[in-house]
Amino acid sequence: MISKRLLAVLMLSAACAIVPARAQDAAAPFDGDLQRLSEILGTLHYLRGICGSNEGAKWRNQMQALVDAETPSGERRARMIAGFNRGYNGFQQTYRTCTPAAMVAIRRYIDEGSKISRDLTARYAN
Repeated sequence: MISKRLLAVLMLSAACAIVPARAQDAAAPFDGDLQRLSEILGTLHYLRGICGSNEGAKWRNQMQALVDAETPSGERRARMIAGFNRGYNGFQQTYRTCTPAAMVAIRRYIDEGSKISRDLTARYAN
């Protein structure tokens, strides 16, 4: 069940490739979604790591793909990276080991990330 959801989150890369890159540092209408997605990726990077997923840097790499696809600069880039770090650090303070609650959180964040990714693709794809 989680593997199907993981695949859905991987749609993130495709969605990011569809969203046009912004040459300026001006806010985009989808910046809030990108920041939330960044936070979710940070959360998953931490939680999947403590839950023994053996995924290595998969979620960090997804974050890098998001940044590379969007090519934000200045404040936009800083907000995206801060979102990733906020997600990672927030759960690092809460969970030291994998628990049933951590597994529930993983499923919920994968679902939310998948929804954001689908919505971005639906709204901004050509």
